[in-house]
Amino acid sequence: MMEIFFETKDVFQLKDLEKIAPKEKGITSMSVKEVLQSLVDDGMVDTDRIGTSNYFWAFPSKALHMRKKKLEQLKHQLAEGTERKQSLQQSIEKVKVGRQNTEKRATMLKELEGLRQQRNQLKAELEKYKECDPEVIEEIRQTNKTAKDAANRWTDNVFAIKSWANKKFGFERNKIDKAFGIPEDFDYID
Repeated sequence: MMEIFFETKDVFQLKDLEKIAPKEKGITSMSVKEVLQSLVDDGMVDTDRIGTSNYFWAFPSKALHMRKKKLEQLKHQLAEGTERKQSLQQSIEKVKVGRQNTEKRATMLKELEGLRQQRNQLKAELEKYKECDPEVIEEIRQTNKTAKDAANRWTDNVFAIKSWANKKFGFERNKIDKAFGIPEDFDYID
């Protein structure tokens, strides 16, 4: 299809291409419209509507210009990639300086590993004694105080309901305790 445009260097309507393409290039007339649309979508063929007609064209100079532009773009990407590669290689060389496998370095690496293990052991030991930490103990005390206050508040509510039921319905307190499963030694927490 592109050969038709490049050889003739002319502008066509769809109906003209549907006649020319099967004769000259062996493209079936049913697929001409689809092929032409895909070329337009890819930007290889230009189209414009003039009046009620659609015209299609593609000139070799535009294709050459697009290829040159793409080539320049790829060359630019290649140059950037090469520059980045060189930069990374220089960084690698800089990092390698001082990392030669010497006896002193091996000794220092063993010492570092030993210190890391010691640190991990100390952390584990610290975790064992964490519950004796004054901050943790104080937090537990605060939590206990809050829980005690809440328990006493609910105990107060139970006594208030028992008193209300006794006044309103005349129930005896021991019958209310028995009906609701309240133990005899139910009282405030000290």
